Amino acid sequence: MDTLEVLKTRRSIRKFRPDAVDEEVLARILEAGEYAPTGMGAQSPIIIAVTNRELRDRIAAENAEICGRPGTDPFYGAPVILLVAAENRPTAVYDGSCVIANLMNAAWALGVGSCWIHRAKEELELPFGRQLLKDLGIEGDYIGVGHVALGYVDGQPPLPKPRKANWVYRVK
Repeated sequence: MDTLEVLKTRRSIRKFRPDAVDEEVLARILEAGEYAPTGMGAQSPIIIAVTNRELRDRIAAENAEICGRPGTDPFYGAPVILLVAAENRPTAVYDGSCVIANLMNAAWALGVGSCWIHRAKEELELPFGRQLLKDLGIEGDYIGVGHVALGYVDGQPPLPKPRKANWVYRVK
């Protein structure tokens, strides 16, 4: 798919099929995240790709508790959760945000839907998140930037909204 077409048609998906994302497709999406720009080229972010259903559901339950909606699935049934964190440095949120944008745009180009889900910061500040990193052997001072819910779209994605006026101001 043409790059500009990907950027113009990608939408946040909030209804996913339960089918697993093809491993080769997931690997290509993750590779796109690795090539996101980062401050000073430091490559401070990490991506935790969760396809294990039990861990996925534990993260979803923790996220639902944080947002005050226990018993719900804040990841809309997506079979994959990509948790993006970054080393605690001045550009952490920007670096992680670029990673998330790359992940979502690559996913769409490869036929996979996505949605940015918040509360990763709060998750990693709680004992649950600190233990998750420890269990995965991840050392260092990381802050959660966001999650990407990832999966095949169930239904028709929403149409794009018309672009607002005065979005761009050009100075010549």
